Amino acid sequence: MSATEPATILVVDDEPDVADAYAAQLESEYIVSTAYGGQEALDNIDDAVDVVLLDRRMPGISGDEVLAKIRERDLQIRVAMVTAVDPDFDIIEMPFDDYVIKPVSRDDLFETIDRLLACSDYEQKLRRYYALAAKHATLAANKPESELQNSEQFQQLEAEMNETRDALDDTISEFDDDDFAAAFRDLDQETGTPTE
Repeated sequence: MSATEPATILVVDDEPDVADAYAAQLESEYIVSTAYGGQEALDNIDDAVDVVLLDRRMPGISGDEVLAKIRERDLQIRVAMVTAVDPDFDIIEMPFDDYVIKPVSRDDLFETIDRLLACSDYEQKLRRYYALAAKHATLAANKPESELQNSEQFQQLEAEMNETRDALDDTISEFDDDDFAAAFRDLDQETGTPTE
């Protein structure tokens, strides 16, 4: 998803009427496609997809299996389980970003997607900030202060770093606990840090 084009959403449900109803509600804001089963979902999932709304209980390949395959492929996709399956303790180990119980209203769908997209945006900004801060720290440790002050490139680096930090602060001020968990899921997996 770029800043100028809408996010791409994949709706996965083995009940075509349900998948089509969700898609119809979302197409005014997003690029939406549907899959009516686990295998069809796996065939349609690639880097172009930003968010998957995934039914859990489907014949053949279940939503749980689709979720596991998405994570095995290391795709940077946010996944919300949208399901009638009441949550049990097994969800603790499942690497989804949100769990929404059916029936789901139009507002619920939009709020879930907006939250997951905000988390993705935050993660991208955080990675960008870290890269800028690493460059800044390396130059600050290895160049004399006078050279840093006279470098237009270094001044631009500082300005971009400060703008990115301010954007992170703005985003984080709107987060709740669920947003934090979703935003840092991928970072936790990469570093091996357990989530609480």
